[in-house]
Amino acid sequence: MSPESQASEALPSRRRRAPRGGRHRGDESFLLPPGSPALVLAVNGPAHGPGAEIAAEIARLVEIEHTGQPALVGHLHGEEAALAPLLAGLRQHRPDEPAAVVVPFASVHDPALAAAVADHAARAPVPVVPAEALGPHPLIAEALHDRLADAGLARADRIRMMTMVTAAGAVIVGTPGDVGAVRQAEVSSVLLASRLACPVFTVPLRDEQALAAAAHQLRASGAANVAIAPHLIGHEPEAASVAQVAAASGAGYAGPLGAHPALARLAALRYTEALAGALA
Repeated sequence: MSPESQASEALPSRRRRAPRGGRHRGDESFLLPPGSPALVLAVNGPAHGPGAEIAAEIARLVEIEHTGQPALVGHLHGEEAALAPLLAGLRQHRPDEPAAVVVPFASVHDPALAAAVADHAARAPVPVVPAEALGPHPLIAEALHDRLADAGLARADRIRMMTMVTAAGAVIVGTPGDVGAVRQAEVSSVLLASRLACPVFTVPLRDEQALAAAAHQLRASGAANVAIAPHLIGHEPEAASVAQVAAASGAGYAGPLGAHPALARLAALRYTEALAGALA
């Protein structure tokens, strides 16, 4: 079999599902052939941490909506459901293909998480390909919009036929990490501003002074109400402080992204990108 034929069999083919009702219609999905490398979500936390349930639900959505085969979850802390033994237990179905693609379970690139995933991939007894984190990506803006709408802080898309009252005249996208995460999340912020037709600032959630300054500037520019949209999945340390920093800034706030279907779409996309690169 030629290398081109092998790559063609290994790569997932795009398919369109029948249109669905509800808020997340038209999701693009990927059909993986039998024996494809496993898709593994790498969670920066223990199996009983706050990210476990979210990751399990995203893995379920990846399987049902996109790949048609199980997605796995490996944790970087603790012995239960740990990433290293999970990778060690995988089987390589074809000798010239990876056994797994590991996707960091993060909304922005986290250097420490990326390094840990790369180290696990290098130490695994079978070939493993590390992928990029779920974000930044335009789909994150869609998810942020939905979470603001869920909290009654933004009007949902007209296409979704919903009539929620807009309560926020401006939005602060709060990121995990430092200014590096802010630069990445600005991709989402620009698109969110376009969706909501209102000013959007991007600030690290751990910097309460910057959050307060951003809220003050937005109000000074005419925004009567300000909302915080956490650019978080929900298991990051900053997730526990969202309510506190929002209260300190006098702002409303939405919930983290959580098990939003957009994250499942991104997991399938990162898997596909990494696998295509490995077989190129």
